[in-house]
Amino acid sequence: MGKSICGVTMEDLVKAGLAIEEAKEFQRVLNEAVSGAERSDPRKVWREVVARRLLKPWHPHRLHQLIYYSVYADWDTSTNGPPPYWFPSQYQSKHTNLGRLMENYGSKLLGTSYKDPITSFSQFQKFSVQHPEAYWSIVLKELSVSFREAPKCILDTSDKSKHGGTWLPGSALNIAECCLLPRNHPRKEDSDLAVVWRDEGSEDSHINHITLQELRQQVILVANALHAIFTNGDAIAIDMPMTVNAVIIYLAIVLAGFVVVSIADSFAAKEIATRLRVSKAKGIFTQDFILRGGRKFPLYSRVVEADPIKAIVLPVIGKDVGTQLREQDLLWKDFLSGASHHPRSTSNIPSYRPIETVTNILFSSGTTGEPKAIPWTQLSPIRGAADVWAHLDVQVGDVFCWPTNLGWVMGPALLYSCFLTGATLALYHGTPLGRGFGKFVQDAGVTVLGTVPSLVKSWRSTECMKGLDWTRIKLFASTGEASNVDDDQWLSSRAYYKPVMECCGGTELASCYIQGSPLQPQVFGAFSTASLTTGFVILDEYGIPYPDDQACAGEVGLFPINMGATDRLLNADHDEIYFNGMPMYKGMRLRRHGDIVERTVGGYMIVQGRVDDTMNLGGIKTSSIEIERVCDRADESILETAAISIAPVNGGPEQLVVFVVLKKGFNIEPEQLKRIFSRAIQRNLNPLFKVNNVKIVPEFPRTASNKLLRRVLRDQIKHEFSVRSRI
Repeated sequence: MGKSICGVTMEDLVKAGLAIEEAKEFQRVLNEAVSGAERSDPRKVWREVVARRLLKPWHPHRLHQLIYYSVYADWDTSTNGPPPYWFPSQYQSKHTNLGRLMENYGSKLLGTSYKDPITSFSQFQKFSVQHPEAYWSIVLKELSVSFREAPKCILDTSDKSKHGGTWLPGSALNIAECCLLPRNHPRKEDSDLAVVWRDEGSEDSHINHITLQELRQQVILVANALHAIFTNGDAIAIDMPMTVNAVIIYLAIVLAGFVVVSIADSFAAKEIATRLRVSKAKGIFTQDFILRGGRKFPLYSRVVEADPIKAIVLPVIGKDVGTQLREQDLLWKDFLSGASHHPRSTSNIPSYRPIETVTNILFSSGTTGEPKAIPWTQLSPIRGAADVWAHLDVQVGDVFCWPTNLGWVMGPALLYSCFLTGATLALYHGTPLGRGFGKFVQDAGVTVLGTVPSLVKSWRSTECMKGLDWTRIKLFASTGEASNVDDDQWLSSRAYYKPVMECCGGTELASCYIQGSPLQPQVFGAFSTASLTTGFVILDEYGIPYPDDQACAGEVGLFPINMGATDRLLNADHDEIYFNGMPMYKGMRLRRHGDIVERTVGGYMIVQGRVDDTMNLGGIKTSSIEIERVCDRADESILETAAISIAPVNGGPEQLVVFVVLKKGFNIEPEQLKRIFSRAIQRNLNPLFKVNNVKIVPEFPRTASNKLLRRVLRDQIKHEFSVRSRI
């Protein structure tokens, strides 16, 4: 059978899933596309293939892989870096949020060196790091941010004890009110759709929606009801799925001057109790059950087991809860009825506070048993929304969906990113693993879809999204764990190869430090730039920064001037965790983040893992110590355990491996221990975690001071896995 210009035969096309007649036509059009490009440059060949929409979302994924890998068959990554799959056009770039800003201000800020948004992006990013005041003075006007009292300046660095400076000093506002008010710029009208949603199991029903005016009315109602029960400044927890009611409750807590305590709905009672204790929460909103895949999972009972504080309980179905409540707890409908009897006037709402006031307590696992309590001020939402505006190009009229939870950083970040940019928030009340979620994405007209890699892997392997139309999506985003190249390609191809913007940051940064950008070519599974106004260096093993243009791998050191990043923790020493022991660079103390990053030829970045023994399981950070504490008690045969995680050879989410030393006289199979450990971890830590592998060893490698060398175990298992993959 004859070959096409890029070496693909008819036989290859048939093997990839095309019928013979279909393969003939495909080869003809492929030859036409390739002959129209400069054959010596595979980037131009691939760009032509994509521009002609030769590869369809419904084509077998094997065909997409065949063409992509054939086009780039002779591409040398050692000299060229990773091969790009998406390229910005000059026309598109000037209609992005950031491109429009650069066209308006580029010549003024960069002088005669400014050319256009694509050519000048890197220069503009560096300018934003060196002159953050100039950048933020422009971007604040692009977001729905209204100050009750205007800031004295953008940044005050006079207090040298504050590594990150003081941002927007003297200003006061209510960030929830900013989300709820109509504005001319960005355009938000009372009649605009604020939230669209659908319940799992209602795939053939219409999409539910609430306008901005209706949302505001609901939030004020809940805010009034809160004042009937709680005292100003109280911390109030939310432990429920991210439903439209959860969003209303979140905004109401902030609007009324209280503090949200974010708790993920997947946590065991013990983990809920820890977060309630650390935050000193005075009450908690929860549901009777969680509905997933047609099955009910108890949630209220876990909350009751965790703490005796007052719970306000919402029903997952209908108007009545499906469980008996304690005497001190309140039904949602009874809670709301309290608002109408509340004697106070609505003049207390919104509650205007200084910009540095804490509005949300989130949690991040450290390397000890207790999670770090991370306070978000009113700066944090501004930072997160600004980065989504610039890097994910979320605009007025966009429909933004990202299956997540208010207990994780992406929950509040998604909420604020929609309401501060004028986009519509899209919520699916159910599991995102199945076709029901995909149909919601189609029916709701989602234009920006956020994911985590393990979710994409599941969609691809089960083929549950087959036949759905996702072509209204203009951009995908991915965060939480390392992406797999083939999974990213599958995702991108669902919308005729729209970009998948990788995002990596942290709760304590309120955003990302590295991301993709719609003004740069994108490669699968990698980051193309530092975030706007974010500076960092990659350090060698001696703490010395590599040159900015050098391909290398090492620990990240962030520049400390970073709007929205924390300057305190509620239950740990902030300086000790983020600054002590970090090197000086150009007169500033670098901020620790803990990632090992590889910078490739061409300047793309790949996160290789954590410096410490923190691991990332399914997008959730936890520590080796927490895993080991549970495993050590899981069976009487266990002497000690060591938990490590590794990324698979071909990329993708980290896998949990537990090494075990058995007590003398005991004999147990690794597979049996794997089941025992998985059950114990799911019961005591998180039901989403699972053990991938158990290795029984006679003893652990240790230092002279008896410190466990997990790095040696990690290297050992990496070697073993790589040998297996070659076999």
